[in-house]
Amino acid sequence: MVIQNNKERFLSLRNKYPVFSYDSYTYRIDNRDLLIQFQFSTGENIRFNPEARLKYHPSFDAFYLSNDLSRLDEFVFSIGMIELISYWKATCSPLVQINAGALPNEALSFWKKLYYHGLGEFFYRNSIETDNNSFMDIVTQGNSTKKDFPVFGLKDENIIPIGGGKDSVVTLELLRPFHAIPMVINTRGATLETVRRGGFENNFLEIQRKIDTSLLKLNEQGYLNGHTPFSAMLAFYSILVSVVSGKKNIVLSNESSANESTVIGLDVNHQYSKSFEFEADFRTYVAAYLSKEVNYYSFLRPLSELQIACLFARQEQYFSVFKSCNVGSKTDIWCCHCAKCLFTFIILSPFISPEQLSSIFGENLLEKESLLPVLQELCGMTEEKPFECVGTIDEVCLALTQAVKQYDKLPFLLHYFTTTSLYQQYRCVDFESQLHRLNSQHFLPEKEFELLKKQFNL
Repeated sequence: MVIQNNKERFLSLRNKYPVFSYDSYTYRIDNRDLLIQFQFSTGENIRFNPEARLKYHPSFDAFYLSNDLSRLDEFVFSIGMIELISYWKATCSPLVQINAGALPNEALSFWKKLYYHGLGEFFYRNSIETDNNSFMDIVTQGNSTKKDFPVFGLKDENIIPIGGGKDSVVTLELLRPFHAIPMVINTRGATLETVRRGGFENNFLEIQRKIDTSLLKLNEQGYLNGHTPFSAMLAFYSILVSVVSGKKNIVLSNESSANESTVIGLDVNHQYSKSFEFEADFRTYVAAYLSKEVNYYSFLRPLSELQIACLFARQEQYFSVFKSCNVGSKTDIWCCHCAKCLFTFIILSPFISPEQLSSIFGENLLEKESLLPVLQELCGMTEEKPFECVGTIDEVCLALTQAVKQYDKLPFLLHYFTTTSLYQQYRCVDFESQLHRLNSQHFLPEKEFELLKKQFNL
């Protein structure tokens, strides 16, 4: 992992660009799509104008017939609040001026916490030393008063965001009988193929989101860059899709493993916006400031990555189309060199044969000596886990211990693992018992929780 010492650049940019402004937002119906545009600025010459488009779906008709787009005001404004962080991080201006709307102090606390923890990896990898109090101040045009919520009359139906990986496949298949429809943001090969393989080729909700290319030009010029909380952005878009489509439930596929810190001993989590803490905060924020009708929760929260892998192994029809590799996402491949590829191979190893896994990935990743440093990171032999959406150290070590049983002659990485004290430690763990434990921290409705329990005969 690359760590850059950008302390001086951070201070210099903050001095040069003391104020970042969320200037305005607009939205309108454009050829039956809902077109949204935002305006951000900093300094005299830097302007950002990102946009997003909710592609038309027949479920929008009832909302469109109401002829009252103004009911979306707070939802669109809130999307701008999460979109701005991608642009703010270029200069890390110490003051964020919200000109597009007003928020009470309690809401500002939510946003400041989300920005700070959602940028934990960004700060860490740029060697920026800051804290929750001093990294930014947020001011708005006066404190807003609570408004009466618009009533949308949402139906008890499920929107399931699809990322193209194994997790959302499990959610989609288990909730298929309960009025489920996929939602995709910026379609790519794996997401489209997953939707098609699931039988939803012409029936899914789609968001097209465009980054202002001027941000990319600033990055090329040496302005700051790094990870932002994508899942939080997805959360706010999904709330908007919910009220426009008339569907009450937004069902995520985030598991309990997302709660583990990426850097051992520090509160730095690549997956912060997939964590239970964010989910709880977000639900509270939505109920307080946007809508009491919408129900946002993660269906897989009670499960570990091992349990999800076990359930995914039953969905063989998706083996040839699912992809979790960020490196290969643009070309829709498994790159077979990154931590996400190796983790996915490992976590599926107890449940899918070596031959079938090699067919999925194009090779047996456990044979690759070049991946030894990645294996050590995944197993907790280093100070940092990979900055990827991967499982816990315990889950990786348990999966490797079980994978050993799949081979007569051990591939290189498995042989190495058996020479470590970790193998001796985890081989004493009852693997089956790990598949029959459910995490109690979740927001699943009773019916959905019972459905999960049945999968493991609980």
